Amino acid sequence: MLNCMHSTSVRIDSATHDDLKRLAGELNTTVGNTVTLAVRALRQQRIGHDLRAGLRDDEQAWLDAELG
Repeated sequence: MLNCMHSTSVRIDSATHDDLKRLAGELNTTVGNTVTLAVRALRQQRIGHDLRAGLRDDEQAWLDAELG
């Protein structure tokens, strides 16, 4: 999953960096890839949250509409 791409720096506290290094070691990957995986997991979590939310009134009305 290691790609040649533009990189940038992000400031984080040392405890978070230590956590990232530990996780990267456990996953046998780089700190950068660990951040990528964490962002993906957070995005998936948000999608799951959105999918569990109830339908808006207009969405429910669309689903209840007659077809013909």
